[in-house]
Amino acid sequence: MPAPDFLDSADAAIYTLRTTARGPSGELPVSAELLRSAPSGQVFGLTQNAGMGWDPRKLLGREFLILSTQGGIRAPDGTPVALGYHTGHWEVGLLMEAAARVISDRGGIPFAGYVSDPCDGRTNGTRGMLDSLPYRNDAAIVLRRLIRSLPTARGVLGIATCDKGLPAMTMALAGTPQLPGVLVPGGVTLLAEEAEDTAKVQTLGARFAHGEIELSYAAEMGCKACGSPGGGCQFMGTAATSQVVGEALGLSLPHSALSPSGAPIWLDLARRSARALMELDRAGRKTGDILTDDSIHNAMVLHAAFGGSSNLVLHLPAIAHAAGLRRPVAADWARINAAVPRLVDVLPNGPTHFATVQVFLAGGVPEVMLHLRDLGLLRLGAATVTGQSLERNLEWWERSERRSRLRAKLRELDGIDPNRVILSPQRAAAAGLTSTLTFLHGNLAPEGALVKSTAIDPGLVGPDGVFRHEGPARVFGSEAAAIAAIKSTGPDAIQPGDTVVLAGIGPAIGMPETYQITSALKYLPNGQRVALVTDGRFSGVSTGACVGHVSPEAWADGPIGRLRDGDVVRIVVDTRKLTGSIDVVSVDAATLAGRAPSPKLKRHPDVPDDTRLWAALQGVSGGSWGGCVYDADRICALLARGGQASAQPERP
Repeated sequence: MPAPDFLDSADAAIYTLRTTARGPSGELPVSAELLRSAPSGQVFGLTQNAGMGWDPRKLLGREFLILSTQGGIRAPDGTPVALGYHTGHWEVGLLMEAAARVISDRGGIPFAGYVSDPCDGRTNGTRGMLDSLPYRNDAAIVLRRLIRSLPTARGVLGIATCDKGLPAMTMALAGTPQLPGVLVPGGVTLLAEEAEDTAKVQTLGARFAHGEIELSYAAEMGCKACGSPGGGCQFMGTAATSQVVGEALGLSLPHSALSPSGAPIWLDLARRSARALMELDRAGRKTGDILTDDSIHNAMVLHAAFGGSSNLVLHLPAIAHAAGLRRPVAADWARINAAVPRLVDVLPNGPTHFATVQVFLAGGVPEVMLHLRDLGLLRLGAATVTGQSLERNLEWWERSERRSRLRAKLRELDGIDPNRVILSPQRAAAAGLTSTLTFLHGNLAPEGALVKSTAIDPGLVGPDGVFRHEGPARVFGSEAAAIAAIKSTGPDAIQPGDTVVLAGIGPAIGMPETYQITSALKYLPNGQRVALVTDGRFSGVSTGACVGHVSPEAWADGPIGRLRDGDVVRIVVDTRKLTGSIDVVSVDAATLAGRAPSPKLKRHPDVPDDTRLWAALQGVSGGSWGGCVYDADRICALLARGGQASAQPERP
């Protein structure tokens, strides 16, 4: 049998070798005092900088670190050499380059590091989703370690886009309060012409299984959904919401969230952000000066006004924890959602379903903030990376040429009135836009649950603003079993009025999201008349009567793990008062408590040890209601006591 041809090469040029080479010419700009007093690493760092080709005469410039979630290998002409996990990080290297050139042109020395991120859309319905939420903590740790590993850095520019990479980057900046930091959101994907959006296209399989579409249609739509090769998704999911929240925190420049990836205005943002970072350093302003309780408040207000992803209930407390601030709890979210009207008409919430790039052209975060300012809902004294207060930034935005020209551009390009995308409070109320989140209690969720009430089909909400569902449970112990029943057209098919109960996918196994189920229910006939109840979480683009974060989870002996097929579940959501309940009404509490766990509840065979460790650490640090963080003080104290004490998650 011949040897494989890759064992050696036929190219004679590989033997053109040498063991020495002349090093860089010139001299390090060192002084006698520096050599006597500086750590050896600082001097050796200068040697390595020269070795990488930096002009030795410029080695004493201020050093700045640019971090991103870049993925894939992109040729200079934009064609792929190796694919990334998703479009969201595919082009962000261009932002890094633009920012780096500004830093070097101004006499600084840019450094760059990378921590790529996964795609929740790619891993939906697969075992890869078991790593999705735990990845966020890992990435934040690595990013912070990279920052600390460049001890000469004067500031950090963080560039990221998507569901876990952007929250991780924000946590990393928040956890580095002693340095100035600027967050650059990596933008959004353009809408594709004559195509489905990137939310709806993820339901091709379910619709095809039900005969709703032809194979040729699925093949074409699946190919053309992304209008541009870079950027986060076209809807207000977790990626886009995280961009909005980053700007609301004051960590990003005004009108930076939701910029169209690849456009000149997108590259310009990177250049201006680099200038802002250098100015923060010159002025002695640190990230710890910007992130405050007022920042967290403003971020929660913007989340509610945009109708943002429910996953920010996990991410914003984690950002606050990283910054050493009080973590918002469910009562804070409930209070703010009750006070803040939703003002943005955007996918997936509707009612018209504009895309994120259209929200950007309509004015994005600062335009929404003008309405919130007039309602007295913002803390206008909050500091921002501009060096000015939020109030001053909004005064600039209100009279800026940028605002007037971009809003006019939306009319010109798409014939859309920007005031239909970002509505005044009066217009929003007249259009029936409901508030974002509702927290539920009941015998099925003694420690609470949540629903994105703004995404419930308005046709299912009564004239009193209350959604009511009462139907038999269809219990599933795995997402695969649930999606098989949803796709089925046989006797096992899900029926209108059913309550799909998906148990055993809570924090104990990584708290995977369940978008393939929620999206299928949205686009299948009568799917909106099916409720979903789970101890897992949802994609930010999920819609419908989807109750998640049910706690205690099944693996913590929660009631959801003791349900049986046919048990009648009642869900009540008051979309105006933002109160509600979730109860089993066909059996009494004693009977339910006395049951053994459902025989359908089975440990997922593919949960990795990394995720099991994450589950244990976040479980004693406040659990999902506390943001799934690692509370080092709490963990160390428990280890010192032999781990005997138990930690309860913060109750809503």
